Amino acid sequence: MTSTTHASAPVVHASGTFAIAGDLPVHRLGFGAMRITGPGIWGDPPDRAAAISLLRRAVELGVDFIDTADSYGPFVSEDLIREALHPYEGLVIATKGGLTRQGPDHWAPVGHPYYLQQCVEMSLRRLGVECIDLYQLHRIDANVPLADQLGVLRRMQEQGKIRHLGLSQVSVDELAAARELIDVVSVQNLFNLGDRHSEEVLDACERDGLGFIPWFPVAAGPLARPDGPLASIVARTGVPAAQLSLAWLLRRSPVMLPIPGTSSVAHLEENCAAAAVVLDDATYEALDALTAESETE
Repeated sequence: MTSTTHASAPVVHASGTFAIAGDLPVHRLGFGAMRITGPGIWGDPPDRAAAISLLRRAVELGVDFIDTADSYGPFVSEDLIREALHPYEGLVIATKGGLTRQGPDHWAPVGHPYYLQQCVEMSLRRLGVECIDLYQLHRIDANVPLADQLGVLRRMQEQGKIRHLGLSQVSVDELAAARELIDVVSVQNLFNLGDRHSEEVLDACERDGLGFIPWFPVAAGPLARPDGPLASIVARTGVPAAQLSLAWLLRRSPVMLPIPGTSSVAHLEENCAAAAVVLDDATYEALDALTAESETE
């Protein structure tokens, strides 16, 4: 069975802590600020005031690690974060650059050094900071030499505009190649109960103490269908599927930093409550075994 801890501290604090690069301690359950924008991650949210309230509620619940990107909106997510939370006392705001937008749900990588330099400068302005705590290359652009893409970010780090550098959606080989050029402190890859193709990247991060930030952390694909195998575990434990998914991630690795995102306060509160869900061995092993079932269907 599972259990839920109870304490007077904000609920997210139960997720434990991880020090990014050894010097940026955060509680492990964060918030992904992609879905506070309009439909298709395009334009303003339907209710700007509600989006700002959502961000502030996340902090009240103990979230101190918020992940965004200049392409969310584009620019909208960073603007909302500044309006809601600046000057970010006690918060780590991570952002990303290198993806361009051509409309709702359309994304294309651009890794030209001049463009990446502009991305950093504009994120600094929008967020209202002189240095970005964690700046991540949103995607490696296959049309631009990796040394050029990472070189400009390294120079901006040397100028004091970036504290730490991370990568997003990379393979083990790409991570190794990047680490020859820069000090990588985190990787943000797609990873959840239903999609574990980045397992080897996670293992590499755990081995070397890099933060691993799974995006779409509560997505479970076919596992989450009403008559699927996850539903039986939900019925047995009484714990919602989203909370089981997040609790599994938190137990899976000490370097795991899930960033569930939502535009709903109710969903935010449910996701944050996952920090207090303690999986017993049998439930964890049942969740862990689900991937084999999904791959054979």
